[in-house]
Amino acid sequence: MALSLGRTLYNLTGRRLSEPTPARPARPPGDLIWLHAAEVGCSRGLRQLALRLVVELDVTVLLTCPEEVPLTFGMLHQRPPLDTPAETKAFLAHWAPALAVMAEGELRPALLFEAAEQRLPVIMVDARAPYIVKGREGWYPGLMRAALQSIGQVLAVDEAAARAFRRAGAAEVAVSGRMEEPSAALPYHEPERAMLAGLMATRPVWLAADVPAAEEAAVIAAHRSALRLAHRLLLILVPQDPARAAELAAFMEASEGWTVAQRSLEQEPDAETEVYIPDNAVEYGLWYRLAPVSYMGGSLLGEGCARNPMEPAALGSAIVYGPRPGGYGSVFGRLGAAQAARAVGSAGDLGDALSDLLAPDRAARLAQSAWALASDGVEVTDRVVDFARGVLDGGS
Repeated sequence: MALSLGRTLYNLTGRRLSEPTPARPARPPGDLIWLHAAEVGCSRGLRQLALRLVVELDVTVLLTCPEEVPLTFGMLHQRPPLDTPAETKAFLAHWAPALAVMAEGELRPALLFEAAEQRLPVIMVDARAPYIVKGREGWYPGLMRAALQSIGQVLAVDEAAARAFRRAGAAEVAVSGRMEEPSAALPYHEPERAMLAGLMATRPVWLAADVPAAEEAAVIAAHRSALRLAHRLLLILVPQDPARAAELAAFMEASEGWTVAQRSLEQEPDAETEVYIPDNAVEYGLWYRLAPVSYMGGSLLGEGCARNPMEPAALGSAIVYGPRPGGYGSVFGRLGAAQAARAVGSAGDLGDALSDLLAPDRAARLAQSAWALASDGVEVTDRVVDFARGVLDGGS
């Protein structure tokens, strides 16, 4: 009786929705698997899963997300349907997915009840805490419990998340950890890396990546401070605006007396060079591999970190960052929780952190933790791919 009331109330609130139905492209032939992300932030792991599904199972993948996301090969994007009985029936009739994979914890009751009636397998991955789809919050007796029981399996990120789903009514819950995210390991040219590594020999090196003009003074001050402890220290400084390379070089040579080499002038970082300035953003894979420590520019005094901190994490460079994470707040949160990055609050802290991480063992511990975080989640993706294979083979 409670479920009947909760479901009726939920469907009544759906009648007030007036958002237009998004146009649906033609469905490709063959098997299709549907992945749903409630927001862009939880789509990263799904995009890696999509790539695996397309390559290994030869399927088309439909990703629904409220915002546009980068697509992998064999992947389609569409905004999710309104969670009403009529819209979900039309959506499932058009796309006819063999499997639905939901992420994080968003529950769409109308969709889940329709999927149960059609015997469409549904699993939830990267599950953190269950909640009714945003915009439809309210009092719906028994609705969440019944909706959760329409999900075949919940793969929770940790034990606390698993308890939250069990308390809410989920029947099949397992702790599996987070899903694998697309690799952030950037490419590089090995002969160039070997040549530069030979020039740098055993010198300590740090990278200031994508540095805005507002942070240039802080980076210079940090380098000046660290040079007192390690006089052979080399700074690789990549300005956010490549056009500033020449002006920056002239300023540091005049004000600090440093020898500065510019990559755009085909100058090389020899034994006397204190600062090396590249001006090509496509070579970050090279700089992360050469620098044991990387400061994420924009995160201290800029408009927010502009580059994905998983880039240095995937290549074994210890990460230093400021209080402005930009669009990478959740990533820095995970790095911080894993003690895989060093947070600084001011320009002075940047110099102190750099000086501390000049000790190779400290930088190595930080880098190892970051690398482990960047490379985890493969087992979860494997598990979902195997589940999908079973569904397509008629075993689930």
